[in-house]
Amino acid sequence: MATSNTTNIPAPRVPFIDERTGLISREWFRFLNNQFQLTGGGTTQISTADLELTPALAATTEDAIPELEKEIQALKLAPPLLPLNTPNYGMFYDTTTQVAAAINTAYPITFNTTAFGVGVRRGTTTSQILIQNPGVFNFNFSIQFDKTSGGDAIADVWFRKNGTDIADSASRIRIKGNNGEIFASASVFQEASNGDYIQIMWATDSTDVQLAYFAAAAPVPAIPSIILTVTQVNL
Repeated sequence: MATSNTTNIPAPRVPFIDERTGLISREWFRFLNNQFQLTGGGTTQISTADLELTPALAATTEDAIPELEKEIQALKLAPPLLPLNTPNYGMFYDTTTQVAAAINTAYPITFNTTAFGVGVRRGTTTSQILIQNPGVFNFNFSIQFDKTSGGDAIADVWFRKNGTDIADSASRIRIKGNNGEIFASASVFQEASNGDYIQIMWATDSTDVQLAYFAAAAPVPAIPSIILTVTQVNL
């Protein structure tokens, strides 16, 4: 018997429908026709249910088996369909007022709420933001400072990674007068691996300075003492 007219499996980018004719493309027609011939060309007694189990080894198709094996091998060599990269990100905030017990002393800022967390989470030590997948991340904080007495005071804020200060990451805020609310924000890009953690530290020259939480009062929603967003920037 004559062998089937075999072709390679069409490349993934070959359209199934030819836009010029509105019909099946020539490459896909040849491929599907080849499969039709390999399974008996319409003359086999094998049912669809049989084909779902395994191809029949009838005498009329034995010489087509090597060609079928080629098609199977081509499927094995086809590039897999990989899922799109998923970025890691997180948002954390705190709904308490945080104070400094002593002046000119470094304190880690804590978080009591996780708004979002994909590959990023709060640690058991709630000042630690843990990275679960390696990458480069943007850490951005916004802090609500307040002062409970008159005069000027200074607050410094900076980042730490795995317990070590990140060089050149500090910001200084001067707060003036009683109820001198002021908002501060800064960000840093940092490379991190599985298990690394980031902290935000602060210190002040006056114990009257605090990271203030304000409850919701219509029409304004609540004001967290700190909000931190973490965004992976390399995919």
